[in-house]
Order: sequence, then C-alpha cells, then structure tokens
Amino acid sequence: MAKTKKKRPRPPARRAPDAPGPRQEPNVDRRERKEEARRAREAERRRAARVSAFRRAMIFGGVGVVVLLGLTFLNRAASSKPLSPAAQSAAAAASCSGVVTPASDAPGGLHDPPYSYSQHPATSGHHDPTPLPGQPRVYTSPVQEPQAVHSLEHGSVIMYYRLPAEHGISQEVVNALGPVATNNHATYLIPYPDLPQGTALAFTAWNKIVTCPSAITADQATTLAQGFIDSFACTSNAPEGKLGDGC
Repeated sequence: MAKTKKKRPRPPARRAPDAPGPRQEPNVDRRERKEEARRAREAERRRAARVSAFRRAMIFGGVGVVVLLGLTFLNRAASSKPLSPAAQSAAAAASCSGVVTPASDAPGGLHDPPYSYSQHPATSGHHDPTPLPGQPRVYTSPVQEPQAVHSLEHGSVIMYYRLPAEHGISQEVVNALGPVATNNHATYLIPYPDLPQGTALAFTAWNKIVTCPSAITADQATTLAQGFIDSFACTSNAPEGKLGDGC
C-alpha cells in the first residue's frame, strides 16, 4: 500500500519591503496637535486677562474721574454776586457807599514786606504769611492789619468799626453785629480806630469795601452786613476764597 505524502503548510507570504502596511499616526503628529491646543488655550487665557484688565482700568478710571471732578467742585469757590436788594436798600437808607473796588489790580500771594497801605482799612496788597486765627470772630481791640489782609485773601469778610467813644457806631450796633460775625463763615468784627473821617463802619472783603456813617441803625447794619457776607465771603472774589475759616 502506497504511503500518502503529507503536505507542508505554506509559509506566510512575505510583504515586499516597499509595500504599504497599516497606517499608523506618528507620535510627532499627536504632539503637534497637543501643542497647538495648548497654545490656543494660552492665547484665550491671555485674551481674557486683557479684557478683564481693560474692564478694571475703565472702572477705576471712571471712578477716578468722578472723584477728581467731585474734589474740583468741592474745592472751587463760588462766584461773588451783587448785594441783595435788601442790603442795597439798607445801605441807601443809612447813607452808606456802594461797593467800591479800591485797587485796579490786586494779585494774591504777596507775603513779603514791606506791609504799607495807602488805603485804610486795607483790602489787598502785601501781607503777613499768617492770617488771623479762626477764633475769636469778635475782637475788642485792633489786630495786626497785615494778618487781616491775609484773611481777606482767604475769602474772609471783616467788619471794621470805630468805637462808640470815638464818634463811631453805637454800642447797640456793635452788639447786633457780634452774632452776625459768629454765625457766618469766615467773618470777623474788629475795632479800627483809624477809619477815615466820616466813616464809622466798613464792610471789607478782598479788594471790596462799603463804608457807612455813625448814624447807621442796628437793623440797617445787620441787613447790610448779611448781604455783604452773602455776596463775598468764601467766593472766588478772593484769590484763595476757599481757605477762610469755615469756607
């Protein structure tokens, strides 16, 4: 009986060296995509940070502008204004002068001597570096005039009067003007023996003056005083009109 010959299994076909195999993505491509994604995330983070910083800058800038405008408004002295009709009527009834501007040019900040004045009482010019203190508001004796002029530069109003014993205003008028001085900002009542002849009472602000005779009554004096204060105290009429006591 003839023997059957066993068939040997065929060896697997060899792929030619240049034949394409299954496509496999190189690691370098994955790394590049990851890097691109990382760069995109970083760019988005930076963009968001810039937007946030811009918003903060706009908010803080807006707040700063508002604060600056507010401070500017608060630090700006109000404009002076004419005497009220009531004050004008009182001045006319008492034979007082109108509002006089003595100097054609009255620059502020002149703190160097000499302190000499051609006008009495002085309402502008070179003056002492130190103004009058905030208190007292009512004096019973004269003050240093260069200090008083400095107070006028700060927006103060000073009511000067000749003493009753020196042919000045009556004690009733003096007593009535005291509360006017104490109840208003930056206002003083001060005796001044050297007022010009015929003047018993003078209302002064920086480079402004109203003079009155001794016959003025208490009602006329207080009405005129309040009108003068409302017109000139703590206003831009003075070079530094917001620096007076209480301005």
